[in-house]
Amino acid sequence: MTYQKTVEWMFQQLPMYQRVGSSAFKKDLSNTLKLAAYLNHPENEFKSIHVAGTNGKGSSSHMIASVLQEAGYKVGLYTSPHLKDYRERIRINGSYISEKAVVDFIENNRSFLEAESLSFFEMSVGMAFWYFAEEKVDIAVIEVGLGGRLDSTNIITPEVALITNIGKDHTQFLGNTLEEIAGEKAGIIKENIPVAISEKHPETEPVFRKIAKERNAEIVLAEERKIPVDLSTDLLGSYQQKNIKGVVAVINQLISQDWLISEENLREGLNNVRRNTNLRGRWDVLQESPKVICDTAHNSDGLQYVFTQLKDEVYDRLHFVFGVVNDKDLDEVLPLFPKEATYYFCKPNVPRGLEAEKLMQKSAEFGLKGKIFKSVSIAYECALKNARAEDLIFCGGSNFTIAEII
Repeated sequence: MTYQKTVEWMFQQLPMYQRVGSSAFKKDLSNTLKLAAYLNHPENEFKSIHVAGTNGKGSSSHMIASVLQEAGYKVGLYTSPHLKDYRERIRINGSYISEKAVVDFIENNRSFLEAESLSFFEMSVGMAFWYFAEEKVDIAVIEVGLGGRLDSTNIITPEVALITNIGKDHTQFLGNTLEEIAGEKAGIIKENIPVAISEKHPETEPVFRKIAKERNAEIVLAEERKIPVDLSTDLLGSYQQKNIKGVVAVINQLISQDWLISEENLREGLNNVRRNTNLRGRWDVLQESPKVICDTAHNSDGLQYVFTQLKDEVYDRLHFVFGVVNDKDLDEVLPLFPKEATYYFCKPNVPRGLEAEKLMQKSAEFGLKGKIFKSVSIAYECALKNARAEDLIFCGGSNFTIAEII
């Protein structure tokens, strides 16, 4: 098969949470363990760092990878979801897995994948681990897909784990309270393996401390550790300052394990994340006149940070290109949205996309006004057409909305 047909087969043949939602979610690691055994346990062939959290885990994973690249290591990076190309999920030193490697993995293992009815995510994790082992990376940064305890990535034994922000997202899988969600995220804490916690929170800290103690794992609360106050990053969101503390805690743990990482590597890595890893979609400024900003924040915690930063922007009128998926808790997030904006309601082009008309009707209950558009691209084109040079266009609501714009 060609690369395109291979990816289409992966999307269509097997359930994919990114596209269809809860029906693709499996609360069980047995399939992942079967695939790992079938592939001769590639996850044991490289060292790793495991990153979980509600918000910030993607940015933090890219930061860590960038710092390690600056230190001269060959670094694998596994993240999800992708925005434009499936290969974004699997990178080495910023370069995507080759189309040939994707095709070869599926062709060589297709009969097993079909026979075991592996999910899209299970298959992708297996591919990433196989590729990192084949390419002999020095270390791989592995981002959890959903939760932690039962996530397909949770078969690795990392050098250090990182848990970023905890907020209410995917509550249908992870629980309705912060304590329950923290318990699922804390599932990545392993016996005798240090864990760093990016943000302190009175509801989640006891959960992390309890599980770390049970597993004899050193716990580092990043907010309590002093770091150079002038550390900065090329990722523009103000919320990245919280992520930086967790990243520094991870790097310090690696240094204590004799990994050779200098302060210059740390600074250069943080300031060159986009160049080193090709990360997109985090306070992503697409143009200046009118200014266009995209951000993938999509739950209440992430959106609060984004909208706080939006208040610091100077503009005449705010245009908001807005599309979401159909399992989004709109009653929780819509109160956060700026009421003075003109909204361009649209449906992301995935099965989970919420119809623009329904989004507009629900948004109206919270004082958000605008018009319906047939697609994300048409909504964006109209926003560009209507906006003057002094205006600001913000695009958000879902990864899928952003993917159709950048």
